[in-house]
Amino acid sequence: MESDGLPVRVRVRPGASRTSVGGRHGAEALVVAVSARAVEGRANRAVIEAVASAFGVRRAAVSVLAGQRSRDKVLFVAGEPDTLRARLVVLRGP
Repeated sequence: MESDGLPVRVRVRPGASRTSVGGRHGAEALVVAVSARAVEGRANRAVIEAVASAFGVRRAAVSVLAGQRSRDKVLFVAGEPDTLRARLVVLRGP
């Protein structure tokens, strides 16, 4: 089914010294740090690539649902929801 997947709230930290996915911002948001600056969509592309890698899916399986120009975004990760949810728990940490 094409609509299988999981919406994921993220907090982006552009301009970081290195790209990383992990940790929690607030109650739910996954922290995504990218070295790309928020110029001409570079940070969004870097976020999509980093999240795809962290979840073990293709880049095409990740899209921005909300927050295109914000540090707080909602991404959609296509795939098997239970597997993605388990990976999200690991990435967000305790």
